[in-house]
Amino acid sequence: MRNAFANEITRLAQADARIHLLSGDIGNRLFNEFQAKCPGRFFNCGVAEANMISVGAGMALSGLKPVAYTITTFITARCFEQIKLDVCYNEAPLVIVGVGAGLSYASLGPTHHSFEDMAILRALPGLTVLAPADPPETRTALRAALAHDGPVYIRIGKKGEPTLDPNPPPFEIGKGRSLRSGDHACLIATGLVLAEALHAADALAARGIAAEVVHMPTVKPLDAELLSLIFGRHRLVALIEEHALAGGFGSAVLEWAADADARGPRVLRFGMPDEFRHESGEQEYARGICGLRGEQIAERIARALEA
Repeated sequence: MRNAFANEITRLAQADARIHLLSGDIGNRLFNEFQAKCPGRFFNCGVAEANMISVGAGMALSGLKPVAYTITTFITARCFEQIKLDVCYNEAPLVIVGVGAGLSYASLGPTHHSFEDMAILRALPGLTVLAPADPPETRTALRAALAHDGPVYIRIGKKGEPTLDPNPPPFEIGKGRSLRSGDHACLIATGLVLAEALHAADALAARGIAAEVVHMPTVKPLDAELLSLIFGRHRLVALIEEHALAGGFGSAVLEWAADADARGPRVLRFGMPDEFRHESGEQEYARGICGLRGEQIAERIARALEA
């Protein structure tokens, strides 16, 4: 996903001189092409991520289209005050991109695990939160973010993510889409774990269980219209995210359900438990510990339907 981001911002910046790229001391080689084709518009802000956000806010308020990029934990938790006051309070149209979200950097330990970013940022007024699922959708999400009149946060993976849809439709902020039909249950996933939700649907199909799969790449604002349809026609809904269960996508959906008085389905939540992960291992291993592998999701849903 990071390569897709680098390629897309380079392509877009060649057509729009207002686009500038700020990096928190990473991605120098990744952005060699950007620097060559868009000279003077790449700024390595060093290990000073909070200052990078403030610089980006100033650029945005001066009529430019800045994009700030670095590792998710460092561009969100470390910069929360600057995002809140310099960006959101001033309604600065800065695009903030967190790379290596969720468990993408699982092998580097808790300092690099990103399980709180959606929770803290969706609480900020006026900030749009996006979670694309694969490299092509990373490209479309970036286009939508740069066209949006307001601050946007995009959480992306690192590398090796499978391409789920090589030709995705134009990204519509605030809209989800159904990828598979099914009447027995609905799996709603956001971002990086969509591939696992699709694997879970395959495993359920092998058991004779037809599951609808819906992708919600916009965590804020939610697609209330689509959620109303889902909650009205399914008896079991699974909310799946590579993020803490506390305060993330699933919490946002349940808040919507409470406010909308949406009743009916049983809800299962899949995400990272309320604890730090100390085991060393790659993303797939870490997902298994958290119960986020496709076969684990399918097993839990099957048991719930049988109960």
